[in-house]
Amino acid sequence: MSLSISIGPNIRKSAYFDATIRDGVQSFSVYNHMLIPSHYGDPDAEYDRLLNGVAQWDVAAQRQVQLQGPDAGKLAQYLTPRNLAKTRVGQGRYVPLCDYDGWLINDPVLLKLSDQTYWLSVADSDVHLWAAAIANEKGWDATVSEPDVSPMAIQGPKAVHVAEALFGAAAVNLKFFGFIETSVDGIPVVLARSGWSKQGGYELYLRDRSKGTALWDIVNEAGQPFGIGPGAPNDVERLESGLVSYGADIRWQDWRATPFEIGLGSLVDLKSEHEFVGRAALEAMAARGPQRKRVGFVLDGSPAFPGHPCPVTGNGKDIGYVSEFAFSKRLGKTIGVGLVDASVSEKETKLTVATDSGPVAARFHRIPFV
Repeated sequence: MSLSISIGPNIRKSAYFDATIRDGVQSFSVYNHMLIPSHYGDPDAEYDRLLNGVAQWDVAAQRQVQLQGPDAGKLAQYLTPRNLAKTRVGQGRYVPLCDYDGWLINDPVLLKLSDQTYWLSVADSDVHLWAAAIANEKGWDATVSEPDVSPMAIQGPKAVHVAEALFGAAAVNLKFFGFIETSVDGIPVVLARSGWSKQGGYELYLRDRSKGTALWDIVNEAGQPFGIGPGAPNDVERLESGLVSYGADIRWQDWRATPFEIGLGSLVDLKSEHEFVGRAALEAMAARGPQRKRVGFVLDGSPAFPGHPCPVTGNGKDIGYVSEFAFSKRLGKTIGVGLVDASVSEKETKLTVATDSGPVAARFHRIPFV
């Protein structure tokens, strides 16, 4: 049986869509109402490039929510429990966003372009609606919009050589989460030392979507001496590295979690006096301690992941769920991450994961795996 997904006007194409089609993309997913490549037909080669070379990713679906105006900084600070007081222009911050009950609703990277302009580089949810509603309810002088910005990532240990070939020493000297406004061959970009992997790399925030194919080709040409090739954010590498995926590990609509449960409690600043969404709820949560904890799993065999969280039992009792698992060739085992009751001992060995194909024995493992 063959399946197909129709591409309609409700699912947007990225600035790099034509280039990815030309370069052999085989599968797409949908992220922030936009098509995002899943793979190019050779997952093993794409994984190897990420770990040992350099991979080129179309991550334009990582949309930017722009906060602009005299009160943009006030709005940015109110949206997150992380204290932004010391954030400088040219500096990025990983910031949890919560609702008024303390549930995590996104975990973007915030970029401060000026005292009156901030970007939230968001995961898969409609944060722009949330931010715009709050700005208007507060009566603050801050406009919320989606700018013409399309991120592209180069990830892997050799990404630094590609960035140096394109931008010189400025790229090498960037600190992690640092960024500069620059251009390449006249194409305006923001160059950031960041990206959704633990292998190191950069993101190029294209500021003119009409130049998408041109920028893709410029980066690809610069990367040829280093074996660059196309790829996509890699589920196996993110599990091995213990990276949180909003929308996969947690999702407000279905399986909620707090920053304390998912491992982001250190970013919740309750000592400062700044006000932020969900402060009262987060204070109460901090006082009583997290109800669940994020853990790693090793599953027996190589079961197929069904595409949704799988319940976990310990000694026959429901204790939580595995949010995603996959077979790691590097480790030679099936690994996963999920949330379980905080009271469960991590020495518990009689775990069972309820997959669509039947129960699978599992055990706990520290995060990250690698």
